Amino acid sequence: MTTWTIKKLLDWMSQYFTDNKIDSPRLSAEILLSDLLAMKRMELYINFDREVTPDELTQLRELVKRAINHEPICYLTGHAQFYSMEFEVDKNTLIPRPETEMLVEKAIDHLRKRSGNDHILDLCTGSGCIAAAIGKNYPDCEIVATDISQDALEIAQKNIEKYELTDRINLLCGDLYEPIISEFDGKKFDIITTNPPYITDSEYESLDKNVRDYEPKHALIAGVDGLDIYKRIIEDVDKFLSSDGILLMEIGYRQGDAIRELLEKSGCFEEIKIDKDFSNNDRVVSAFRIAQEKSEGELFEELND
Repeated sequence: MTTWTIKKLLDWMSQYFTDNKIDSPRLSAEILLSDLLAMKRMELYINFDREVTPDELTQLRELVKRAINHEPICYLTGHAQFYSMEFEVDKNTLIPRPETEMLVEKAIDHLRKRSGNDHILDLCTGSGCIAAAIGKNYPDCEIVATDISQDALEIAQKNIEKYELTDRINLLCGDLYEPIISEFDGKKFDIITTNPPYITDSEYESLDKNVRDYEPKHALIAGVDGLDIYKRIIEDVDKFLSSDGILLMEIGYRQGDAIRELLEKSGCFEEIKIDKDFSNNDRVVSAFRIAQEKSEGELFEELND
């Protein structure tokens, strides 16, 4: 009877995942095994000779079967790393990507240049990773996060509870600004962040199997040109963004020019910046609102902060 140690299993899984064209095979093997054994990845190497029990092998066998069918490793373990934090995820939420960390960095950098308690709106919040990362790293802010999926918001609720942010992050279910209209009369925000669906109908068909077959379709597709959600966000942004506010949006790598045109046509913004990710693709748009005299409602809000 074969004795399976941690080392033997890691080596076998790495090769098996390589043969089956699984992304980052060694890393995927480490993540699955460390999660199953409740160890940190480094501890696997410290305990190389530890034998894996028959029950553990049975559980691992089922996970490996799902993995070679290209089910995302993050869904198998139920969590993903983002902005040096760990978030719960499942089939109802997108898996946070490293590129989206740029959006969080932009928001925090902007907040640090301001004074007072800031109000943030995060649209299409999904797992709540953007809202929670901002809230954890910048305590002087209050965040409203919306999503059309109640199932996604249940995951987001667990994530904000994990990081003790329930007193500063308010989750609302609804389509984009819809729950803001019903919950808050005339409330405006200093920052609006969003990582909305932006995949075109044709691009969706060519996505990797692990994305197309497992991640929520409604959180990916946004029409023929991938701009459907951006158009709706920009169309009503003046009703919700404060007079000196900033709109921060993650975009698809070929959408920079089209998004800039939409923002310019809105007439709401005096400065529009498009930052590229580490692959030199358009990734985050920063649109600074044209400074206007503040309304009576905005002045009242400031006095009450």
